[in-house]
Amino acid sequence: MLITATELKENTGKYLTLAENEDIIITKNGKQIAMLTGIGKKGALLTDSLIGIIPDPSVETKQLRKDRLTRYESTN
Repeated sequence: MLITATELKENTGKYLTLAENEDIIITKNGKQIAMLTGIGKKGALLTDSLIGIIPDPSVETKQLRKDRLTRYESTN
């Protein structure tokens, strides 16, 4: 759901209730500036955004670094 910052200010209680079940994107001057989301969804959003960033614990950090450096050396 998209709402303006003014709309949020005038109806805060309404949008806090709605945020429990759906994300609310807040716009200001036509630009998206923030997202209001329920606390129950917070964990899922954070973990979804970290997929592929957190390395497999069985892989050593030194090997990851070596692999990344090798990838950049081959493009030069």
